[in-house]
Amino acid sequence: MRDLTITMLQMDLQWRHPIGNYNAAEQLIAEMDEPTDLIILPEMFNTGFTLDAADNAETMEGPTVEWLQKLADRQQTAVCGSLIVNDNGKYFNRMVWVLKDGAMGHYDKRHLFRMGGEDEGFSAGNERRVFTVGEWRIFPQICYDLRFPAWSRGLDEFDLMIYVANWPATRQSSWDILLPARAVENQCYVAGINRIGVDGNSIIYTGGSMVLDFLGRSVKCSGIAESAVTATLKGSNAKRYREKFPAWKDGDKFTFDPAQ
Repeated sequence: MRDLTITMLQMDLQWRHPIGNYNAAEQLIAEMDEPTDLIILPEMFNTGFTLDAADNAETMEGPTVEWLQKLADRQQTAVCGSLIVNDNGKYFNRMVWVLKDGAMGHYDKRHLFRMGGEDEGFSAGNERRVFTVGEWRIFPQICYDLRFPAWSRGLDEFDLMIYVANWPATRQSSWDILLPARAVENQCYVAGINRIGVDGNSIIYTGGSMVLDFLGRSVKCSGIAESAVTATLKGSNAKRYREKFPAWKDGDKFTFDPAQ
C-alpha cells in the first residue's frame, strides 16, 4: 500500500460566515508547499459550531458542497469537512467528502452533544461509512463521536480514522488522550482536526490538531495558530504491524441497533 499524504486545515472559523471561511481555507491551501492526497477541514467549517440549524443549513446542492466540489477539482485531491445539511426536513451534522474524480459521499454524526443541546435540533446518523483514497480505507467521525469507542471500533476495516471537531479548550486534555487511544485500539492511523479562536458563543478553542500512527505515536501536530498541517502516512509500516501483531483478529464483533 503506497503512502498517503494528508493536510489538515486548522482554522479560526468566522462565525456563520461561509464565504469568509471559504476564503480563509483557500489562503491556507495557497500557502502549502507540497502536494497532498486529502484536505481535511474542521467540523462545521463554513459556520463554526452553531445550534441554529434552520438558519445555517444547506442542501447537498448548496454553495458549500459546490465549493468542496470545485476545490477537489481545482486541486485534484480529495477534500472533506462537515456542515449542517437539511435532508428532507431533518437537520444533520454531516461530513461530506469529494474525491478528485468528483465522486461524493457523506457520514452523519452519530453522537449528538446533548450538553450543548445538539440532540434537540439535529437528527443522529445511524450508519458507519468508509471511503477510499487510493488504496487507503478512511473512516470518518465527527467530534463527540470520539468519546464512544464501540462506535469507532474496527476489525481491520479501515486504515485511517478522521475526527473533525470544534473541541473546546476546557476539554483539551480529553482530546489529547482519546485520539491516541483510538489509534492504539484500532491499530490504524488517526487524524484529529480541531479549530482555534473564539466562536459566537464565546467558547475558546486552542487547536491541538494531530496525526498519530497505529501505536498512538505523534506523526505531526499543530500548535495553537491557524495552519495547514501536512503529514505523510506510511502504508507499508501499518500493514506490516497489523500482520505482525494482529490483535484485531481477537476483537469483539458488535451489532449496532440504530434505534437504540
